[in-house]
Amino acid sequence: MLFLDQSIELNDTELDIYNYITAHLDTVIYMRIRDLAEATHVSTTTILRFCRRFKCNGFSEFRVKLQLYAEEQKRTRIDMSDETTYIDFLQRTASPEFKGQVARSASVLRDSELVLFAGIGSSGIIAEYGALYFSSLFTLALHIEDPLNHPFYHLSSKLSDKICLVAISVDGENEDIIRYIHELKSQKCKIISITNSAKSTIARLSDANIAYYINKEMYQDANITSQLPALYTIECVAREIRTQLDKEN
Repeated sequence: MLFLDQSIELNDTELDIYNYITAHLDTVIYMRIRDLAEATHVSTTTILRFCRRFKCNGFSEFRVKLQLYAEEQKRTRIDMSDETTYIDFLQRTASPEFKGQVARSASVLRDSELVLFAGIGSSGIIAEYGALYFSSLFTLALHIEDPLNHPFYHLSSKLSDKICLVAISVDGENEDIIRYIHELKSQKCKIISITNSAKSTIARLSDANIAYYINKEMYQDANITSQLPALYTIECVAREIRTQLDKEN
């Protein structure tokens, strides 16, 4: 709540002041206490009580903390104008290295009778799309929404080596996915991963990995790195498998 790490309960008057401040942040940081009182139709005493609710001794301290908060918010704003990240990635998809990674992944996947897609957070949404796309072009594919609650302890040996997991992860270090990979590897299932780096744990545990290498982006505590490369890569692999199978028939 503003510069506080936790939420606090506000009465109706305090909530009106809070809403005014958040809506006019760039203006309030330059106001005098009397200006803010007039703008919110309360007394200066009420403004002082409001400041103390935010652990400030007075309006001057509140305004300083508010200004620092406003500056921090500006630093974390997202620049949507830089398209070079996507252009660079798409150019790399024409390289022999990327095409080789796609071909190796397709070779591992093409003998599978069941493909599982797993990811956490936004990667989970991409995994769900991947399952749909693979089912349309290749073979039955399922999205594992909650890996920890879908154990594979009792797989038949006749089936386990026909299953391939496609793990989607930006940083390649998600502990839930790593545990799931270890569980499936112990059952002799194949592992394909699509990550941002080939040096990540998930990438190194995989039978084949496709790394797309784009700049990692964070907004506050959220990882907002683009999923466009993962989406494109899934389609590339599925189309490569379909092409290989069509050539044989």
